[in-house]
Amino acid sequence: MIQLFNYIDRVSPIHRLTGASKLACMLCWVLAAMVTFDTRYLIVLTVFAVALFRVSKIKVNEVKVILIFSLVFLFMNNLLIYLFSPEHGVSLYGSRTLLLAMTSRYSITAQQLLYHANVVLKYTATIPVVILFVSTTQPSEFAASLNKIGVSYKISYSVSLALRYIPDVVDEYHSISLAQQARGVELSGKENLIKRLKGATAILMPLILSSMDRIEVVSNAMELRCFGKNPKRTWYRERKFTPLDYGTIVLGFALIGISIGLQILNGGRYWNPF
Repeated sequence: MIQLFNYIDRVSPIHRLTGASKLACMLCWVLAAMVTFDTRYLIVLTVFAVALFRVSKIKVNEVKVILIFSLVFLFMNNLLIYLFSPEHGVSLYGSRTLLLAMTSRYSITAQQLLYHANVVLKYTATIPVVILFVSTTQPSEFAASLNKIGVSYKISYSVSLALRYIPDVVDEYHSISLAQQARGVELSGKENLIKRLKGATAILMPLILSSMDRIEVVSNAMELRCFGKNPKRTWYRERKFTPLDYGTIVLGFALIGISIGLQILNGGRYWNPF
């Protein structure tokens, strides 16, 4: 089974946390990493993120699809930054230390390398935490968490349904792909791009039709149960906070406080070792 936005059941301290506390800590963690460009702090966040990944007992192989997608996006982001603004780091840090001269426009400077390192660290500090939240929180509990922080329960339930059915759609795509290949539709790299796109169309239409059937079944079931009639609802998966949950929320706000403190200490968002 392809693991994509799947809840992975394990026995760990992170799994014991409520969805609301994990959501609050994740949002604070991501905000703390995004607002700062202090390399030292980003390294610390990355180390702790990797450590939390080990504590959760989630294996890298179980979330490799999301990791590969994130790495590809990270590579493309850094490449485009350098192509369109190869001297951006120089303008940010106010100095220029040339390491390798290539052309009149493109060269490698220490300031640009530090800026790219900060961009990479932002991803490595936040991606594991986001993956942990998705992988250790049941969709129903996630919906309850969103509703607990003030999001409408209709929107919360929609998000829950989306997270719950994304793995099913992926598995359905895989099954239809195998069935089409058994009928002679070639989707491997042996064929040219045009034929592969035509073959993908043969998968897309059955996938859309099966997804529409799923939507109709779910909407009919919700309508029969009078979903949306009352302004509030109860949640089967909702859990009460424990001291560990309160400590997790305090940790999240502490991370934001440290990030703000470093900005005051550094005189801005950027730590300038030059």
